[in-house]
Amino acid sequence: MHADIVDLRQFYHSTLGRAAEAAIGMTLSSLWARLPDERLVGLGYCVPYLDKFRSDTERTFAFMPAGQGAVNWPIAERSSTALVFDEELPLPDASIDRVLMVHSLEFAENPRETLKEIWRVLAPGGRLVIVVPNRRGVWARMEHTPFGSGRPYSRRQLTALLRETNFTPGASAEALFFPPSTLRTMLRLRTPFERIGRALWPAFGGVIIVEAQKRLYQGLPVASRASRRVFVPVLAPQGVPTTRVPTQRRDDAGG
Repeated sequence: MHADIVDLRQFYHSTLGRAAEAAIGMTLSSLWARLPDERLVGLGYCVPYLDKFRSDTERTFAFMPAGQGAVNWPIAERSSTALVFDEELPLPDASIDRVLMVHSLEFAENPRETLKEIWRVLAPGGRLVIVVPNRRGVWARMEHTPFGSGRPYSRRQLTALLRETNFTPGASAEALFFPPSTLRTMLRLRTPFERIGRALWPAFGGVIIVEAQKRLYQGLPVASRASRRVFVPVLAPQGVPTTRVPTQRRDDAGG
């Protein structure tokens, strides 16, 4: 079950959420320094991180799973948000250069099908970055943050899943070494915690971040299937039945 969009937005508006965003964003920037004129899709709740990259891209989209809900993004501009089913993305084959997954894979109903779908929409040589809760980390055990929900992964599990779905894992890193505490003292020490954690206990970071590249030299079996999801807008107009006769028809009958 996906985290709710309201809870995700409230977390990133909190002091702890902004600290987590800064720590993860710094690690993401070390993997993707710039994305000149490339097409980027964020799947899950990536809005806090997409702002760091979209100025360099040709275009950037925020795809949010239907079970999570969606918010308008970017603010005060034309919306680049779409509500999607993560196993059936509304994109042509090989149309995207980069995909970023945050608060996504750990909630996926079928992670393998989701990654196969991302493989389909990525261009040859396209790259994927996944941010998932680390099953060894403290953050995966605390339910007051979004990283304490869903299915956490170990590095070995994530690497095996990527290889099964025709991706070649590459650079990787960890983040969120400071404890998920709202105490100001702990938050002030987050920078030393991050620096020391990377050096001394990298296996216990709160999240694992892995980059992978689309692999082309091996066939990927694709089974045809009918869509298992039907999206119905919550506020879809239903219409009101009426028994009134149009004015012109009454006039014709009387004449």
